[in-house]
Amino acid sequence: MAAMSRRVPFDQFTDPRHLTGVQGELAALTWLAARGWTIEAHRYRFGRHDLDLVIRRGSLVAFVEVKTRRGSRHGAPGEAIGWKKRRALALGARWWRREHGRPGDQYRFDLVSVDLAPGGPRLDHLEDAWRESV
Repeated sequence: MAAMSRRVPFDQFTDPRHLTGVQGELAALTWLAARGWTIEAHRYRFGRHDLDLVIRRGSLVAFVEVKTRRGSRHGAPGEAIGWKKRRALALGARWWRREHGRPGDQYRFDLVSVDLAPGGPRLDHLEDAWRESV
């Protein structure tokens, strides 16, 4: 019998890296919603991967990768998105588009960098961060 994978609720995460990631995603979600974006999906699953956020403003849909850091010790957030990750995100974007896309939608890939600074999170939204066909 094949093993079944199950989603673990956020409050049951034990790995500090996962907890940091969720904290950054929730900060980005709140920040983007306050700027007029509608949140279409958070952690949209496709296979063993997920899209951190799918956001919409009118007919523009952005697939958002959220990179969260506590300082710059591990490099710039955008450096963590290599070609394999971009290819996986493009696959997820195609899945999402087939299930939820609307005629006339335009698509792009964005990056939100979150620095969990002691005085509160600092966010940077890089629109149209890279190109992939959806």
